[in-house]
Amino acid sequence: MSAPAEPPARDLLGGTVTFLFTDVEGSTALLKRLGERYAEALDAHRAIVRTAVEQAGGREIDTQGDAFFVAFARAKDAVNAAVAAQRALAEHRWPDGQAVRVRMGIHTGEPAVGGDRYVGLGVHRAARICAAGHGGQILVSQTSRELLRDDPPDVELRDLGTHRLKDLDQPERLYQVVSAGLSDAFPALSAPSTARWDFRVLGALEVREHGRQVPLGGPRQRAVLALLLLNANRVVPTERLVDQLWGEQPPRTAITSLQNAIAQLRKALGADRLQTRSPGYLLRVDDGEFDLARFERLVRSAREADAAQRARTLREALDLWRGAPLADFAYEAFAQSEIGRLEELRLAALEQRIDAELELGRQAELVGELESLVADHPLRERLRGQLMLALYRSGRQAEALDAYRAARRALTEELGIEPTPSLQRLHSAILRQDADLEAAGAAGVRATDEASEAVRALLAGRLVVVLGAGVNAAGNGDSAPPRPADVAAYLAECFDCPPDEPRELARVAQYVAVTRGTGPLYDELHDLLAAEHPVGPVQRGVVELAAVLRERGAPQLVIVTTNYDLALERALLERGEPFDTLSYVAGGRDRGKFVHVKAEGSVTLVELPNAYAEVPVGRRLVVVKAHGQVDPDPARERESFVISEDDYIGYLAQTDVANALPVTLAAKLRRSHFLFLGYGLRDWTLRVFLQRLWPDERPSYRSWAVDGSVEPVERDFWRHRGVDLVEMELDAYLERLALLLREAPRRGAAA
Repeated sequence: MSAPAEPPARDLLGGTVTFLFTDVEGSTALLKRLGERYAEALDAHRAIVRTAVEQAGGREIDTQGDAFFVAFARAKDAVNAAVAAQRALAEHRWPDGQAVRVRMGIHTGEPAVGGDRYVGLGVHRAARICAAGHGGQILVSQTSRELLRDDPPDVELRDLGTHRLKDLDQPERLYQVVSAGLSDAFPALSAPSTARWDFRVLGALEVREHGRQVPLGGPRQRAVLALLLLNANRVVPTERLVDQLWGEQPPRTAITSLQNAIAQLRKALGADRLQTRSPGYLLRVDDGEFDLARFERLVRSAREADAAQRARTLREALDLWRGAPLADFAYEAFAQSEIGRLEELRLAALEQRIDAELELGRQAELVGELESLVADHPLRERLRGQLMLALYRSGRQAEALDAYRAARRALTEELGIEPTPSLQRLHSAILRQDADLEAAGAAGVRATDEASEAVRALLAGRLVVVLGAGVNAAGNGDSAPPRPADVAAYLAECFDCPPDEPRELARVAQYVAVTRGTGPLYDELHDLLAAEHPVGPVQRGVVELAAVLRERGAPQLVIVTTNYDLALERALLERGEPFDTLSYVAGGRDRGKFVHVKAEGSVTLVELPNAYAEVPVGRRLVVVKAHGQVDPDPARERESFVISEDDYIGYLAQTDVANALPVTLAAKLRRSHFLFLGYGLRDWTLRVFLQRLWPDERPSYRSWAVDGSVEPVERDFWRHRGVDLVEMELDAYLERLALLLREAPRRGAAA
């Protein structure tokens, strides 16, 4: 493979241009290792990059040594070229096995043209984005990311947060391109060589500049800074600051004292960092400058890694902790809820790290640590289960059983409750010396056991699948149907919602409905939700279950969803699975009723649910759109959304959802197990839906919620609802379920 000696003649694009910069990581060290063969490797690298650029329609602007500068008319073309080049570089056989690792940066702007070249900050920014990455990594700027929303490539864009770039005043939010065949695990982004600020709350409040501690003044100034840091990059209203600092009866001088504290903090931190923004103040802090943001980013990145990398990443995250969070505010009322939240985050990360260590067979090393943790947190059942498993795998079965008895005693004496079903099953597995305990962690044993029971319910036609907004986030990347936060942001931008209006979907929709009317609201929702988003792995996994059930002649699924989009329906149509739909009507004279659309297309309003027996429950798959749906038909006659605050008030005012459904379907819901996929506790609309589904709060049959990343409070929530939690990624759980379903004996078992 040979490369042309000179780049092609420059033909500069005008207007909006997307730049791609590339650079070989560690080129000097590579030269030392390869010696005379370095030129061969460099030529191969140049040929690979040029081929990818030319095929994607790029124009090579400049090449110096091992670095390329390329321009594209579209951001999508730049991403496609970068992905193609990285794949070819990864597959190439390099001299002496010394791989050439290339970092790439992409940014879009409207540059000036000086002679035969581009000039301006946009060019400089693209180069700095490239320099921040690592070999094999592709980084994309926020500007390019926004353009890719309308013209998405077939990749995922992983949000890496905001980062300082060398010589640039404003930070840049960066995204990593994730694509099949490319590595997606990289160290933290390279920081600029200039000294940085470091804001710390994972311990006593502390600020450092150039490695030196910054004096923050007295208790009042420190408290103001803590409140602003916990709301970094968001405007905190003056009224809220006063309320948090002085309570319900602030002194007359409270505003003056607050202003004095702000003035002193500005002297310490800089006026550009601590800004006055109506109706209060904003503290600007980059993710890389804030220990809490770094911790949360590391925890998120660990979720998709293998056990070894997960353990390393979580250890790195936990090493950021210097003691109890906000330790100097331990007795301040304003800090109590946040201290509790941060402690929960730390313990959850610690439990995840221990799970990873157990997967790696390090049980003997963990026993002492777990005994200490259980002593400090005697009511955390996950830690109790981890201790039982570590003891059992260390050949200490009797002590593992003693650990269970101690857990049961603590729970019954302190709370008057029995251990959760999952801890009881782990106890039973230890008694049986179950072989699965040797090969899988506690969560794996739990998932396998509960998947088997779910399969029995499926074969008996007694399992209802319930899909929430989280199914659109699982494995879909940026091409997923919009989630509630995405819809809220879209509406807020379309209708110029005031900056102090909460960006929660029901609140934003209420604001739009009141100020503009439901017509414009529905128009924008239609444009956003009716788009043909690619089908994701969870929708495909659910449809696979339906297909296997049909092949086996088993009763067909009922799927309930609170999503408005059509991703599930599209997956069913692609697979050729016939289905009926029942969609809730949120407004108008038919409010509170359901519309039945049969598989052949006929439409019926369910006027008398108790007398309507046309729904083919068990004979054909049924999709229940519990919060309404977008209607792709131009007439949009069936389009309706439970989305605003008034909609939810009306929704709750109706009788329970089972009584509004046709009689056969209502009977199915009352006598079924439920499998919740894609629901998180932070989604309060879940609680509204559960209240409609079960006014008495608990299902009549054993039910499950699947979630791969759970906070401790969510475990308590599901337990209170009588629902077992399965800690497993959604697509992996569905794959396991389909496998067990195929392997099950050809006869239905009563659930």
